[in-house]
Order: sequence, then C-alpha cells, then structure tokens
Amino acid sequence: MEIKGNIMDVLRERGFIKQTVREEELYKLLGSESVPFYIGFDPTADSLHVGHFMQLMVMSYMQKAGHKPIVLIGGGTAKIGDPSGRTDMRQMMTEETIKHNCDRFKEQMSKFFSFEGANAAVMVNNADWLDGLNYIKFIRDIGAHFSVNQMLTAECFKSRMEKGLSFLEFNYMLMQAYDFLYLFEHYGCKLECGGDDQWSNILAGADLIRRKKSSDAYAMTFTLLTTSEGKKMGKTQKGAVWLDPDKTSPYEFYQYWRNTADADVEKCMKLLTYMPIDEIAELCKYQDERMNVAKARLAYELTKIVHGEEQAQLAQKQALAAFGGGGEDMPKRSISKDCVNILDVMVAVGACKSKSEARNLIAGGGVKIDEEKISDINYALTDAHKANGFVLHKGKKMHVKVTVE
Repeated sequence: MEIKGNIMDVLRERGFIKQTVREEELYKLLGSESVPFYIGFDPTADSLHVGHFMQLMVMSYMQKAGHKPIVLIGGGTAKIGDPSGRTDMRQMMTEETIKHNCDRFKEQMSKFFSFEGANAAVMVNNADWLDGLNYIKFIRDIGAHFSVNQMLTAECFKSRMEKGLSFLEFNYMLMQAYDFLYLFEHYGCKLECGGDDQWSNILAGADLIRRKKSSDAYAMTFTLLTTSEGKKMGKTQKGAVWLDPDKTSPYEFYQYWRNTADADVEKCMKLLTYMPIDEIAELCKYQDERMNVAKARLAYELTKIVHGEEQAQLAQKQALAAFGGGGEDMPKRSISKDCVNILDVMVAVGACKSKSEARNLIAGGGVKIDEEKISDINYALTDAHKANGFVLHKGKKMHVKVTVE
C-alpha cells in the first residue's frame, strides 16, 4: 500500500488529527519532503496494547507516505514517570526490564511498519542521552527556557497537584522536550506526534527547539481512542487488550472488536484499518442488524494486522462456530476430572477470575451449559458431560468447548 498526496489529508479524512502547531507550514513540509518524525512509547510492560494502536497506525500511514518513523523508547524517562493522566506515581524500572520490553515492542511494531528498506524506522532509547546528563548543565541550558508558572497550567500536572506532584515528575516535561531537541540535532527530526493527552509536553519540545536552535519544529496530536460514550477503548474485565497473543489470544482479540458498539464501528475502521473510506461508508451506512457484517469485518481486519491472516481466519471460524452453537473450530479448554462444580469449571476455563464472579453471573442468568441455563451455584457436571464434553456459554460473548481429562 502506497499513499499518494499529502499525508495530512489522509490523516484528517480518517479522523486522526486533533491539534497541530503551525498547520499550514507543516502541511507544506509534509507535502514536499521526507520528514523524520517521532512518537514516544513508555516501556512499562512487555507488550503493547490497544491504547498504542492509534500511534502505530499513524506511524504506518506516515511511513507509507514516505516519511521516516523514529520510535523513541522512554527508557530514561520511565525512571521518572510521566504524570499525564495519572493520579499516582509510577514505579521505577530496572534497565534489564526496560531492555526486554523494548525488544518485545520492536517485534510487535514490525507488523505495522518496517525497520528495513526505504524510510526505515529506527528505534532509540532516551536513556542513551538522559542517563549521562550533568544536572547543573542541564538546568542551566534547558531549564532556563521553562516558566514554572506556565508549566503548572499544563493539564498533565493539574491532575497530580491535589495528591502531590513530586519534583521528580515535575522534571518530566523538561526531559521530553530535551528528547525532541536531541532527535532534532542527531536525526533531523522535525515533528513530534502523540496522543492529545501529550499536547503540553510535545508543545514544550517544539518551543525549546525554536528557542535553542532558531529553527522550525512541529507538533501534531491525535484524538484518543474512546467509545461514543467517551470511555477509553481497550479495556475488558480481564484488563487491557494486549497485542501479545500470550496475554490476549487472537480469538479474544477478535471477539473484543466483534463486540464493538454500533456507534463506534465506523470510527474504528477509519482509525485502525487500511480499508478505503468509500468501502467503510458502504459497510456502515445501515444502522441496524446489518452492522454485524461490519463488526465482523472490523474484527477480521484488526486481527489480521496484529496476528496475521492465518490467525484472523481461525478466529473468524471459531467465532462462527461458537455463535452457531458448536463446531470443531470453537475455542477449546480442558479441565480435570475432579472439576465438577459449575463455579470451579468457570474459573478453570478462564470464564471468571473468581468463584464470587461466577456466582454473580449465574445469578444474573448469564451462564449456560450446552442449551441449559444454569441457575444453581451447586450445579454439577453429569457423566455425559464428562464423557462427551460440553459447550460453556458465558453471556453472548464467550463460548468454549470443554473436555474433561
């Protein structure tokens, strides 16, 4: 897939762009040359999750339009902690953990954009230049350009002021701004991108470059991935929806998107797939049961990007089999012969985290074995269940073929 024309037109049409600095100049720049740009990632886990999906797609689209992605891993700033969107202080991380997480990130990112060939992406770790900073020199050279009064008006600090903002975290904006300056000097980076919750930090970097280098630098932020109700997407009862198949299986990943609310399908198709706009509009023009076709397509396209076509096809078959009431392609779980009570069964197959959660589901009428609704928390598997297996249904979203060892 090659993108012709100005990438800002593409990003704006698909609904990515939220805020920019000096938009007209940036538009001309992106339309006239290959622009190195960067997005930062916090290596606080060993896998990316759905919350990173927007940034990964932006980097993919930008590279396809001829621009050069710089992946900045916050190995140095992770030792401080970004206060944006938080009410608590992050835990500091060891260098070994950060390196391991970086390796996993690169593997997952390679499914979205390339680290080889034309406009190859590069991955850098800001610990390489932040760890060796001389504090006195840094405060004199960089801190002199920041107004404390102005910093305190930034949204990322406001949310932390009530519970207490540590001086450690207060340095974060300076560190991120310095990252942009460093990448400008060493990689020719002219643009920093990120989620709109990073606007204050990104703006600070562009301003620092203009003050220190008397050169143009640009900022672009993107809308956050939220539902039509304003809630962040990518969360389930189990926690985050991860890109790592060992944390969130391809089938669970598929099902998450298959259950997208009708009102959010078109937006997700525009932001998270490579589908043409016209095709998206055609699929989403009917706000009735025909949206199920669009949901299945959304789930398939996203699973294919993250886990590959083979896994996407398998997840699709499993979903069809599950919602059809059976089939060899349904997700399978095995339990021990001693696991006979329905509460134990539900915990064993991963339908619930605890027996108390299972009790609540049963009380709400959300559990079936084969076609039998379970209302008794003391329900026990029959000899037939043990011999032939059975299908456990948890609500409308989870259907598992269970066999007894």
